[in-house]
Amino acid sequence: SSRSVTETVNGSHRFVIQGYSLAKGMGVGKHIASETFAVGGYQWAIYFYPDGKNPEDNSAYVSVFIALASEGTDVRALFELTLQDQSGRGKHKVHSHFDRALDAGPYTLKYRGSMWYAHPASHRNHLSPALIAL
Repeated sequence: SSRSVTETVNGSHRFVIQGYSLAKGMGVGKHIASETFAVGGYQWAIYFYPDGKNPEDNSAYVSVFIALASEGTDVRALFELTLQDQSGRGKHKVHSHFDRALDAGPYTLKYRGSMWYAHPASHRNHLSPALIAL
């Protein structure tokens, strides 16, 4: 008899954007990046676009990406990004890769700079004006 065991690694990173209201209007395609952080032997970063990444976002929606920041090929991962409402109203927005059908498997990031997009992230007017935590 034989057995194969696939190793899994869990990790998390909290990215807080203080003064979120000041970032609104910085322009479509302009982002705020987290520091890089390590999970599973790879470096990652979060990119937050207060006015959206693409012109079709019409500056009405924020865009959030998680990116592979280190060298690697075919890195397989599952992601969950949460926009936390800091106003106390508890209206958090969760974008989960875990909701995919299991037969679809993990998302594969092909190379450094590959990103996973939480789409659509959230209408920017629904986010707390003071602080966002990812």
